[in-house]
Amino acid sequence: MLIEGIDPPRLCRLKVECYAGYRGEQTPRRFYLQKRCFQVQELLDCWLGPEHRYFKVMADDGGVYILRHDTGHDLWELTMFAARGYLEGGGSTPREDS
Repeated sequence: MLIEGIDPPRLCRLKVECYAGYRGEQTPRRFYLQKRCFQVQELLDCWLGPEHRYFKVMADDGGVYILRHDTGHDLWELTMFAARGYLEGGGSTPREDS
């Protein structure tokens, strides 16, 4: 699924601003796809992989995103996106690239 105004070949390049809680764990607060800023409205889920941390978030555009943090290299990637209309329309769950 494409995001309006975002060039698909660069979709996975993310800059993420985080909040570090009292335990020092980073939680995304906003992220940037190219020049567009998305505010994280809600943290829906988070989990650990062998080399990555995953965050399922709802952004201010109503979309649901899964952000992957490569903790060893401190890199962020977008691994899944679902538009609000897609979720409300009862479509099947998009496949994650992990």
